Amino acid sequence: EAQCSSRCLKCLYSCSKVGDPRPGQPYKGGHFCAFLPDNKEGQKTAVLLKKAFEHGLTFQIKSFNGEERVTWGLIPHKTSWDGGKARNGYPDAQYLREVCTVL
Repeated sequence: EAQCSSRCLKCLYSCSKVGDPRPGQPYKGGHFCAFLPDNKEGQKTAVLLKKAFEHGLTFQIKSFNGEERVTWGLIPHKTSWDGGKARNGYPDAQYLREVCTVL
C-alpha cells in the first residue's frame, strides 16, 4: 500500500490592510490550513501560493451578519486531506493543475 505524505500550510491573518472594505473598522482574523501533497508538484504549488499570499491575493474580507471577517480569496485551496473535490479535499486529480493555472 502506497503512503502519501502531505504538507499543511497554516496561515494566520488578523491585521488590517489598505483596501479593506471598511478601512479602520475591526474585523475577525482567522486560522486557515490548506493541504498539498509533499512532492515536486506540491512544492512548486507551495512556492506559488506563498507569492500569492505576499501579494495579498490569498484572503479577502467579507461581511457576515454585519461583522467583517477574513475568508479565503478566489484562489482554490484544499482545506481537507479527504472528502474529494466536493469538500475541498483529495482525491482531486486536477487540483494542482487548476490552482497553478489560477496562480
